[in-house]
Amino acid sequence: MSCKDQKETGNVLSVEVYETSADGNNLTKVEPFQVSDSATVITINENKTFQTITGFGGAFTESSAYLLNRLSEKNRDTIINAYFSREGANYSLTRTHMNSCDFSLSQYSYSPVAGDMNLDHFTIEADQPDLIPMIKDAMAASENGFKIFASPWTAAPWMKDNNEWVGGSLLPKYYDTWALFFSKYIDAYKAEGIPIWGFTVENEPHGNGNNWESMHFTPREMTDFVQFHLGPKLEADGHGDKIILGYDQNRAGLREWVDVMYENEATSKYFDGTAIHWYESTYEVFPEELQYAHNKAPDKYLIETEGCVDSEVPAWKDDKWYWSKEATDWGWDWAAEDQKYLHPKYAPVNRYARDIIGCLNNWVDGWVDWNMVLDKQGGPNWFENWCAAPVIVDPDKDEVYFTPLYYTMAHFSKFIRPGAQVIGVDNPDKDLMVTAAKNPDGSIAFVIFNEGMENKNYTVRFRESEISINLGAQSLQTVLIPVTN
Repeated sequence: MSCKDQKETGNVLSVEVYETSADGNNLTKVEPFQVSDSATVITINENKTFQTITGFGGAFTESSAYLLNRLSEKNRDTIINAYFSREGANYSLTRTHMNSCDFSLSQYSYSPVAGDMNLDHFTIEADQPDLIPMIKDAMAASENGFKIFASPWTAAPWMKDNNEWVGGSLLPKYYDTWALFFSKYIDAYKAEGIPIWGFTVENEPHGNGNNWESMHFTPREMTDFVQFHLGPKLEADGHGDKIILGYDQNRAGLREWVDVMYENEATSKYFDGTAIHWYESTYEVFPEELQYAHNKAPDKYLIETEGCVDSEVPAWKDDKWYWSKEATDWGWDWAAEDQKYLHPKYAPVNRYARDIIGCLNNWVDGWVDWNMVLDKQGGPNWFENWCAAPVIVDPDKDEVYFTPLYYTMAHFSKFIRPGAQVIGVDNPDKDLMVTAAKNPDGSIAFVIFNEGMENKNYTVRFRESEISINLGAQSLQTVLIPVTN
């Protein structure tokens, strides 16, 4: 019986269902059918409301932008539209790096002249060949627009106590210079026609094992820098509307950071929210830490600003790999013995779907993927820190591969729009992960993930209507409930 036929029999919920599955569906619109064994009834409760969504998306990196410039115009446009058009994933929240990062072709800074405390020689020239054109193309393709925030991996070595790209701390005598750096960045990008929504203060302030660009802050050092330098400088320069997100590293460390950032009204004043990464574990969401961070500052942003399947050379044109448990991460080899349980072999699709749903169910309001485009090696990366990305390309052959990770991201970014409000879901089946949000236009996006190897048919109930839907093994579905219900 089709959805249309069911409507004629009574109180049947009108829906559109989109599915990505190990069987081969890739954000495919499927027809819900009446099933006889759907013992699981999942109820959407729009009267129970949680956080407002800021957006979903990925990062503009020099590596991704460089690869796009090596592709044909046709394939470049295909990728840009796939990410940013309404017909595609319609990304709404994005990130980029200030100065170089590991996913750059080399190490560089916008402040190349040592001792230039007034930044008279500030320049974003390094971003002109690749990064800025990619952002502009994305802006042209995006009908709805998107927010962009920037993150520094490190200040130029001359501002740091170790005079190195890697590790070390910002010298206190350069705190005002570094705050000016953010302000000049806003102005430089504005001159290019690119509005910056905000910043994270420092990518991974604990460092990254002294491998690539990094700069260390303690919670108190970062809070003091924001309270007495960055916040006042942006305000004085007319940039007081720019968002400042603190922390920007793994969730397990959230408590010590939010306790200092939000210690009192003065320390909290310039922080608009908290940024987090998932590398402590791509299996465990750390709900208690997320709940703690939300409760500490319930009116501020809580955004996942970076996640990817790291320490892997991505599989090329092999969808099965992205659904299999062969993938590992850095912790498989390098985590301390008592932490290895957080880093099991785990399917890449499962990591993304489980994490985004888990985050949405624990007050996170935005989720940003890392590189949008990488090559078959998982680079380019000057440190050879290979990673996977949703879109993989072979620039030598001008070939593009949309992995299942792209479609997984689109299940959220395309259907849960900025301004949506996460709403309650009563789900009796603990083997299924579910979340739901009510969009500004009144439509409901309900996302359900079955990572198991058995079919899990279910009935979704909303208001006085319901419909039963086939959910196969290893399937991710977005059920869109139109405004008309």
